[in-house]
Amino acid sequence: MSQQLIGTPLDALVMLVYFFAVVGFGLLFGKYATTTKDFYLGGQRFAWWLIAFSGIATTVGSYSFVKYSEAGYKYGIGSSQSYLNDWFWVPILLFVWLPIIYFNRLVSVPEYFNRRFGPVARQAAVVFTMLYLISYVGVNLLTLGTALHTLLGWSTFSGACLAGLTVTFYVLAGGQTSVIMTDLVQGLTLMLVGLGLFVAGVIHFGGFTEFWGLLPQDHRQIFSEFANPPKFSFIGIYAQDGIANTAAFVLMNQGMIMRFLALRSVQDARKMALFWILILYPLAAITVSGGGWIAKALENNGELTFGEAHGAADAFILASDFLCQPGIFGLVLAALMAALMSSADTLINAVSAIFVNDIYQPLIRKNAPDKHYLRVARISSLMVAVVGLALVPLYDQFSTIYEAHAFITAAIPPPVVVAILLGLFWRRYNGPAAVATIAGGGLLTGLSMIAPFSGWFIGPLSFGMGPDSYTYMRALFSILASLACGIPVALLTKPQPLEQLNGLVNGTQLNAMWSFKGSAPNRKPGKAYYSTAITAEELQDDEAIVVNEAMCAAMNAEQGDLVYVCDRRWWLGGLRSVHGRIVSVRPDGPIRLSPGAMARAHFSEGDAVYVEKHL
Repeated sequence: MSQQLIGTPLDALVMLVYFFAVVGFGLLFGKYATTTKDFYLGGQRFAWWLIAFSGIATTVGSYSFVKYSEAGYKYGIGSSQSYLNDWFWVPILLFVWLPIIYFNRLVSVPEYFNRRFGPVARQAAVVFTMLYLISYVGVNLLTLGTALHTLLGWSTFSGACLAGLTVTFYVLAGGQTSVIMTDLVQGLTLMLVGLGLFVAGVIHFGGFTEFWGLLPQDHRQIFSEFANPPKFSFIGIYAQDGIANTAAFVLMNQGMIMRFLALRSVQDARKMALFWILILYPLAAITVSGGGWIAKALENNGELTFGEAHGAADAFILASDFLCQPGIFGLVLAALMAALMSSADTLINAVSAIFVNDIYQPLIRKNAPDKHYLRVARISSLMVAVVGLALVPLYDQFSTIYEAHAFITAAIPPPVVVAILLGLFWRRYNGPAAVATIAGGGLLTGLSMIAPFSGWFIGPLSFGMGPDSYTYMRALFSILASLACGIPVALLTKPQPLEQLNGLVNGTQLNAMWSFKGSAPNRKPGKAYYSTAITAEELQDDEAIVVNEAMCAAMNAEQGDLVYVCDRRWWLGGLRSVHGRIVSVRPDGPIRLSPGAMARAHFSEGDAVYVEKHL
């Protein structure tokens, strides 16, 4: 890429100030990561709205502004189809997957494979999930380096090194809590700036009608043609993004799984998922693609020329530079940096979780103190960043970041995604079948990347689009190949006993709730009760909570029920809160917690809190 820079020194200053301000903000939450549960799951304390906005910062990844603005410039409104054609995953996420992972207290996706299929399937899932996430880290760091190269003139690798190690710095300090809180700020920033840029462009043209008239006719279609063009056909994009990529994002992307598990309850997880998918996802489609649409309209209006210095991948930055004044353009660049950082931090934390939970703890050192695992978690986070940086030169060989990202999402996730779905909905599906699905599907997908196997395997599925479509049609081939490997093995081998599947397959979620609580769930509706929190020195168990009779009546709770105690200030989003179990009911008085619980919740004596029944 040319060394011609964009923006002014003021813009670069604003961007860098934002960059380091976010890092400093993330470091503030280091005190909330005192255990591995805090480091990976944020203490499972957060409110749905906070995680929804934090999660959108991860959804709008570091590649998104570049990838979708480039597609928007080339293909028009159809660039939004990746965000808008995957609604059918919502019920699977809300009513099947979320209850199973939450009530089984799963920390990682491979841990589900261990409980459902056994240790061999777990290790197969570890390999593919780690490969998927680390590859994602590499693409994210490549995009960070590319952005800094365009904006500041640094080499791509140098920019990736600075950004990657800086993001890792605050992940090391606060783990998932730092990731969630920084991504909350960044999610709001990038949504406001991305939507603001689109609105500013429409106003610049004199209204939506004028903007719409400047788009070519083939740019006004919400979906691309079924099998044309080869690199952006509907069938290819649907198989890759609507099925493989979205399924990977909600079922096996450890970063998003940890976001769901960081919520205070399954009910909040469902609220978050609905708001995230039904409201924020469509807005995100405009946020990331709008720059490309505006760039095409500006070009057709004779106001913007790409020339030799910049290509379609620079559509978002060029449109922003044209529409924004110095300083304001720096805020737009800050939003771009927000998207870059919010994906990298999530992925680094996620890979560390799998390494500690599924490799180090079961295979290298069992039964070590939690502080030891927390130290290993921080060290492994740093190593993840280093490995991701090593992949940057490899991914830099692709012609576009879009193709680099497509290569990952089409080739790696489908075997694991197929195994998860069959495991959730088909009780006969067993361990040998899961291993066959992952290993066989992965092998065939790998062969499909090598000539002449590409033509033999993917050619019949390409609908005549030819070799240019193979990268984008590989997801469809990988799904079919994985199904072909797994289903016959399941039919020819002995199914698992039904008692081994309780709480792990659809239809047994209530069993998972029993396991989560340790007794019959209390699902009677109740209300939250407002009180103050005081320390009960006699309580030794940090999960033990003493309430009064009025609290139990309001919540419809009983001794032994699980409850959630939270600071009354809603805008903290659950940052100061704790889960516990009712061990005693007094006639009256405030809620009483152990010294350890007060410390974990960061409560002071007499703090105003509310308590609500969990199960």
